[in-house]
Amino acid sequence: MTLRPGDADELGTASPPTGADARTGTTAGPQWRRVHRITPVLNAWKAVVALLFFLVWQVTDQLDTLPTDLWQTMGRFRGVALLVVLGLVLAVAAVATVYSVLAWRRTLFAVGTESVDLHTGILFRQQRHARLNRVQAVDVVQPLLGRLFGLAQVRVETAGGGGSNVVIGYVPEAEAQSLRNEIMARAAGVVVPAPGEVGAAPVAAAPERAVLEVPATRIIGGLLLSGGMIAFVLTVVGLVVVAVVVGSVAPVFGVLPALLGSGGYLWSRFAGEFGFRSALSPDGIRLRHGLLETRTQTLPPGRVQAVELSQALLWRRRGWWRVQVNVAGYGAETAGNNVVETVLLPVGGRGEALTSLWLVLPDLGVEDHRELLDAALGGAGDGAGFLTSPRRARWVDPMAWRRTGLRITGTAMVVRRGRLVRRVVVVPHERTQSLALSQGPLERGLGLADLHAHSVPGPVTPVVPHLDAELARDLLLEQARRARTARAAEGPEEWMRRVAVPGRDDVPGPTGDRPTGAGLG
Repeated sequence: MTLRPGDADELGTASPPTGADARTGTTAGPQWRRVHRITPVLNAWKAVVALLFFLVWQVTDQLDTLPTDLWQTMGRFRGVALLVVLGLVLAVAAVATVYSVLAWRRTLFAVGTESVDLHTGILFRQQRHARLNRVQAVDVVQPLLGRLFGLAQVRVETAGGGGSNVVIGYVPEAEAQSLRNEIMARAAGVVVPAPGEVGAAPVAAAPERAVLEVPATRIIGGLLLSGGMIAFVLTVVGLVVVAVVVGSVAPVFGVLPALLGSGGYLWSRFAGEFGFRSALSPDGIRLRHGLLETRTQTLPPGRVQAVELSQALLWRRRGWWRVQVNVAGYGAETAGNNVVETVLLPVGGRGEALTSLWLVLPDLGVEDHRELLDAALGGAGDGAGFLTSPRRARWVDPMAWRRTGLRITGTAMVVRRGRLVRRVVVVPHERTQSLALSQGPLERGLGLADLHAHSVPGPVTPVVPHLDAELARDLLLEQARRARTARAAEGPEEWMRRVAVPGRDDVPGPTGDRPTGAGLG
């Protein structure tokens, strides 16, 4: 809903400008709006459930220790006790209701020409401002309770990480989608009329072209063949054998928290990656996934800092790969809470993995892209121009030293490493945050060094281990020069102003002019 000009002052929040436009009769500046009335309840339900669980656990834990005479006394005053408990429940409910109403009235948001603003707080006021030119991604999230009420959250991820992100919610799902479209359009540099202005209307979503879809059976198969699942099963079998041998279940309870944590991680991956779909649109890469909590992510062009293709040992027979990315808005703390926010492809064949890579980096900067990718995904040695570890590196890395390699192309830095789990990391030159060399005692004695290309927090770690020390220093200087040149030529943050868009219905696809995408498989 839209606030009247005087509402924000009445609520004690920072008010928008109150000057009226003589031509339109509308309020100048951003139009402040409120979230849905049920938002405080949806935000607090987890805390309420946790509190009830704690109280029940405490009560049941003390029941066996109560003396018999106390039970008899409690039986005589059962009616009074019930009235006291009912009164406490009603008092807590009344306080919670008043607090929810005040919290709702203090929660305001607005989308301006330069930032997305959110004002919250009763005792402690908080004002968040996400600058549009720093927006890294915009997600529409529907937790299970939100889906039951037809509500959703809009999460604006910025370059500052989790501490600077803005979460607007809850609002009706249609309004959330329109709000996402408005934020993406403004961040791209498109002029969008504010609510209440002449010509204002819900912003339609940019057209999209479906790229790939991952069936649930493949997600289950990928989890069953993953290292985490195998470790989980072997641990359970080992504990059962130990319990049978010693005749006690104490070993099982000793590691039960670890087992629950591993099982929760595997479940969160399945539930989060369920129904995974990706599409390409002028406003970025669109990802949709989720079983209980559905999520619609939009990654604007050029916001991905690094991409990694990985293949577990048991996935090779089926040719499966997993693609993950580093995005500035999804920091380390965010990725730890939701393991699918940084996934571009949960599990897929070689062609689908290369299509996902093409979504991030359409041009690999080489003429023979097939030779480069063949050498990166499954090769070893110095084929396709890869710079590899010297033979003396076998003393510190006997299994993977021939696999380790680096290729610097015209647009990106391609890193290849790993023997049991194959990994290919691609970092665009303009996204290189910083560079560093590191040496351990053994590496120093062997004349080796590790080259680090620092990225934002995330699942991808761009590092080339065990290079010749002299070669590593030369590569650091060369990559620093390339990164500096690429950043200078990148252009403005508002990507619609730096690319030619023939029309909103003209959506580039994986079969476009640059042959470095889906056709690579």
